Amino acid sequence: MSGTSLDGLDLAACRFKSNGSGGMEFEIVAASSVPYDQEWRVKLEQAFYLNSAELNKLSIEYGEYTATCIEEFCNRNGLLPDLISSHGHTVHHRPFEKVSLQIGDGKTIRNLTGIPTVCNFRIQDVLKGGQGAPLVPIGDELLFSNYDICLNLGGFANISWKANITRRACDVAPCNMVLNMLSNRLGFPYDDQGKFASQGIVQSQLLAEWNDLEYYHLPFPKSLGREWFLEYFEPVLSHHEFNTFDLLRTSTEHISEQLANFIKKLEIENKAKILLSGGGTYNEFLISKLREKLPSNLELVIPSKEIIDFKEALIFALLGYLRSRGEVNVLCSVTGANEDHCSGDYYL
Repeated sequence: MSGTSLDGLDLAACRFKSNGSGGMEFEIVAASSVPYDQEWRVKLEQAFYLNSAELNKLSIEYGEYTATCIEEFCNRNGLLPDLISSHGHTVHHRPFEKVSLQIGDGKTIRNLTGIPTVCNFRIQDVLKGGQGAPLVPIGDELLFSNYDICLNLGGFANISWKANITRRACDVAPCNMVLNMLSNRLGFPYDDQGKFASQGIVQSQLLAEWNDLEYYHLPFPKSLGREWFLEYFEPVLSHHEFNTFDLLRTSTEHISEQLANFIKKLEIENKAKILLSGGGTYNEFLISKLREKLPSNLELVIPSKEIIDFKEALIFALLGYLRSRGEVNVLCSVTGANEDHCSGDYYL
């Protein structure tokens, strides 16, 4: 899969089996990330502005790229997969317009690798009245149910939790998307451990404007995409001319504040564990700010590097596995669709 932070293509070879009590056991056999070179980074950044014919062409080209990376990964690790499950790269996500597009043509991947391929997981949910996101909570439910909350700090920060017996989830706020964008201004791909942000000063006016955005006051289910970031979040940033260190510091304050506020609204009274994942987990300054704002009964759990880096790839492998078995892989309680369903195009 490829995330909104444009770090690269994540590959994970996974095994699954039932644990006999409604959940699943998993093993990550091998995993690696293929960083995007400048050419692919530019192509994926600019895909948002292409017309439909150009997008179709790029989707096939990206499918070819994905297939090549998969074959190299399998050869390097001596793997013979039963199934490829490909999230692709999200270009458009406007669920209220019945639109959610992930490029990386699954038929191309199937034809080049010779391996059955599942892809295009989101659009069926959108057509059923859902947000098409987040899809990861089915994995939180089946693979990580021993945690009370699962918090992923990717391009956007998203959260999953159990309310009584029902899994709930939503996107909370932009995360690495804004932090990486600002770090690029300093000539770095990301803010290593949050060191740049720690040198800045919180700009209260900017922070207040971000915190006042309508999305943060909407009920869930709800989700975020690049469209929202460009239309609502980035314009607030462009209205101010603070130095980049202050912008990073204010962004970090905003992210930690929104996350803490959302989690506190869940009103968890007993001791609870929050599983962290995604690249933002390595941002020590962000994690310290979040920890400061959370009640003492909530424990932030930083798992192994393998889970931090590849939890989403693992769970999309699970989505493909469930799709191949005709089992539910999308929860309507999370997306707002009219029913639980089994989603994904399956090229046999």
